[in-house]
Amino acid sequence: MTISGQLGDRIRRRLCALQDHILDRLMEARAAGARDFARISAVTPSDIIYRVDRISEQAVESWLERHWSAAWPVEIVMEGREPGQTFPPGLPLNKTRYKLILDPIDGTRNLMYDKRSAWTLAGLAPQRGGRTHLGDIAVAAMTELPTSKQERSDQFSAVRGCGRGGIVGESIDLRPGGKRRRLPVRPSSATDCLGGFASISRFFPDGKTLLAGFEEELWRRLYGRAGQAAPAVFEDQYISTGGQLHELIAGHDRLIADLRPLAFRRLGLASPLVCHPYDICTGLILQEAGGRVETPEGRRLSAPLDAISPVAWVGYANPVLARKIRPVLRRLVREML
Repeated sequence: MTISGQLGDRIRRRLCALQDHILDRLMEARAAGARDFARISAVTPSDIIYRVDRISEQAVESWLERHWSAAWPVEIVMEGREPGQTFPPGLPLNKTRYKLILDPIDGTRNLMYDKRSAWTLAGLAPQRGGRTHLGDIAVAAMTELPTSKQERSDQFSAVRGCGRGGIVGESIDLRPGGKRRRLPVRPSSATDCLGGFASISRFFPDGKTLLAGFEEELWRRLYGRAGQAAPAVFEDQYISTGGQLHELIAGHDRLIADLRPLAFRRLGLASPLVCHPYDICTGLILQEAGGRVETPEGRRLSAPLDAISPVAWVGYANPVLARKIRPVLRRLVREML
């Protein structure tokens, strides 16, 4: 089953409308004086669920009930939601046509402490049961959930096969009467990382020493010279996979690698604090923009569309960077991780 043409664009618009609704509900809660965004609501096998997560999850459920077409029956995969749920509710899984994977808020801690934008993410794939994986996603959308001092939210969406010219990027003015304006999609065309931003994710104390050593050795092998200072490559530890993808899509970053599952396995740590399929479900947008999203070995992502599988991934802003860095990174993964 393919999703393209008018159908793909209709689904893309629906996913954007869902995310607009999530953004509106969070802004309303903030305007109403909500002060308990950081209260823990539940602990799941994949993450800790906070009050701000519950607000967004309720927004998803209410919007689907009112606006999702019954002609597009879906299995819903979402952080904090029990597996096997469908829309329309109660529909047998074998009657669904699509699998819809959602992260209502990616970067929860950024948002609940009003530090930095979070993102709401969605990807839709033709239903192939347990064989459905990240590489099957055909429509994706991501919308910025900004801090209280921001007056703008960015939104990107794409249908597989559309190419850069078909990606819809919009800047949403959040002030009363604000309008939506087209936003250019320009990943970096740089052919190396020198003088630019490129990061290896290491958000937590566990694994930080190993991953920092990996990063240092990566830059040394790519750009270092004996007897000289370390090359100038800057990092940005954005604690949101959606946010990291945005930095690549917008042309801010050149390389991002999240190798935490490999590092934790090497160290014998069973940590749920890694990237999951719902975190990276909008990688399609970067790919359509001309970038690359792949496994550390250079293969396409093929983790199942569930809420628990760990995902190690690498994002390159353009094919030239991928060709130059991939062999060195791959070799280093074999040696160190």
